[in-house]
Amino acid sequence: MSDQAVLDQIVRKLSARGDLDDGDRAAIHALPYVRRAYEAPAYVLREGEPAKKVCNFVVSGLAYRQKLTSEGARQIVSIHMAGDFLDLQHLFLTYADHSVQALTRLDVAEIDRDALHELVLQRPAVGRAMWTDALVDASIFREWVLNIGRRDARARVAHLLCEFALRMEAAGIAEHHRYELPMTQEQIGDAVGLTPVHVNRTLRALAADGLIRRERRHISLENWEEIRQVADFSALYLHLDPASPAGG
Repeated sequence: MSDQAVLDQIVRKLSARGDLDDGDRAAIHALPYVRRAYEAPAYVLREGEPAKKVCNFVVSGLAYRQKLTSEGARQIVSIHMAGDFLDLQHLFLTYADHSVQALTRLDVAEIDRDALHELVLQRPAVGRAMWTDALVDASIFREWVLNIGRRDARARVAHLLCEFALRMEAAGIAEHHRYELPMTQEQIGDAVGLTPVHVNRTLRALAADGLIRRERRHISLENWEEIRQVADFSALYLHLDPASPAGG
């Protein structure tokens, strides 16, 4: 992807979060950045480190946020894909309070943080769009808390699969509820609070019931309406379509 195409991708993302005028778009196109690639499972950010002098925007690939207990138990708290910012939470903070790792090969645009500070102060519409994007991340975090805390194993796994289908389709990396899910069963378990054995058993049950089809790392949701019911899934929290918030 060319440098111009990367900036166009950032403009599209922020335009989806708020109304930007020509001056706003021109200011985004003027942002200084460099491209960087990470191979899984490299760390993009480590908990406890000083916040980086850049803000990472995902050009391609997948990343995940995680927290560790003092004994090393991991909780994956979100997955990020093409078109997502990884560091808006740290834009005005001093230290990282969680870690971010590459789930697949990850291509990011490292945008100068000082330039972003100046941009959001000088272009209020851009600042509002970034703030809105951070609020959508918070909405997704809340849904994940509900998923882990109040749904059973079957619903938890199904909910994760439904979310990925819609978000990957919105990012242009999946269609018709079919996508590649490059997560191990251990990683899925760390995202939904289950053991790998329980994840395996749940995926097998969903497949046996005709709700999903698995081909190696590829997932196909075979009956969208039925798996939505199993997952207790509503797209409201994703805020993908402001005109139809209850969405698919």
